[in-house]
Amino acid sequence: MTKKYFMNMELLSKQVRLWLEEDIGTGDITTTTTIPLDRRSKGIIHVKDNGLIAGLPVAAQVFRIVDPELVFVPKVEEGVYAEKGTILAEVSGSTRSILLGERLALNLMQRMSGIATRTNQYVRAIEGLPTRLVDTRKTTPGHRMLEKYAVRVGGGHNHRFGLYDAVMIKDNHIKGAGGIEPAVRAAREGIPHTMKIEVEVESFEQLEQALSAGADIIMLDNMSNANMTEAVRRVRAAAPHVIIEASGSVTLETIQGIARTGVDVISVGRLTYSVPALDISLDLDAKKESGS
Repeated sequence: MTKKYFMNMELLSKQVRLWLEEDIGTGDITTTTTIPLDRRSKGIIHVKDNGLIAGLPVAAQVFRIVDPELVFVPKVEEGVYAEKGTILAEVSGSTRSILLGERLALNLMQRMSGIATRTNQYVRAIEGLPTRLVDTRKTTPGHRMLEKYAVRVGGGHNHRFGLYDAVMIKDNHIKGAGGIEPAVRAAREGIPHTMKIEVEVESFEQLEQALSAGADIIMLDNMSNANMTEAVRRVRAAAPHVIIEASGSVTLETIQGIARTGVDVISVGRLTYSVPALDISLDLDAKKESGS
């Protein structure tokens, strides 16, 4: 059974229209001056790297908005690992329309597939361990929905989506509020009972303060593995219901050791920033071109 990945298609459509407006502007001068209006083609989308594929529904939506008469046919499933040369999809119809949507569709797929591929590398590094890999808010402005979607395709999970859906008390909040205890108390008074409070700590002293204040989630920020192991021991003894998260400079080389400290969650900013795109191209199939 094909795995389904949820995406807000209404929001995607709004964003795609803005991105197309940015790219097309007053019109694709090259295409309109070189391609006959009645020319029809088939575009073959293929991958030029090995990697996990994400963004096929996004590419389909791009071409649909450019021209509802274009026919987009995926040739692989979303989330599949594809080797170099694999045909991912075909899009048929007006040659002009295909070329209008080509760059945006490929840019989005390349970025999303790069994120999914990297995420899957991290997931496999902690395979078999009871630790959840999550992303962060270190995303490209305007592309957060797609990038967090790509993390899920890669087998990871999402942290909070924005500033509005969870309380995360970090170092500057602690300084501004006058300490962990007053920060947690004020947050608890101002949020619904359904929302949890996370506190970032950098020392055992702050850890004890977060436990005393009643934090629901404690983030261990840039701690050594030895200190994280001890922090996990203390939290489990004092408040076993508290979720423990590790964060800070996590790499593929260090993530397994971090997971073995016993933390519940590891958040990794590298899943969505400085990620190399997967090379994906679209070639027109000359044999399929036609015109009246």
